[in-house]
Amino acid sequence: MEEHFVWVTTRRLQPGTSEDFERAWRPSPYPQGMRRAFAYWSEDGQEITGVSFWDSKEACDSWRASDPEAQRRAAMAPYVVEEREGFYRGRELAVPSPSRG
Repeated sequence: MEEHFVWVTTRRLQPGTSEDFERAWRPSPYPQGMRRAFAYWSEDGQEITGVSFWDSKEACDSWRASDPEAQRRAAMAPYVVEEREGFYRGRELAVPSPSRG
């Protein structure tokens, strides 16, 4: 089974700032070692969860400590009320096919 290295960040936003936040949120340059990234918005649009998949914990840590990431986080800060984040290791779970009858 393939092991995945995942960084998850959930942010609650100031009301009415989601478009400004999204402009500040996109990384530039794109992080080295990041394989895939997803964004999930709550129904009310006030919370966003970002999930990124990395080559390794070291690649993620390197990006997190970089100047471009510090600048990106500073640009997002005016729109963020609360933030939770964490790094995880895991694997894909097998989901059985629905039975046909």
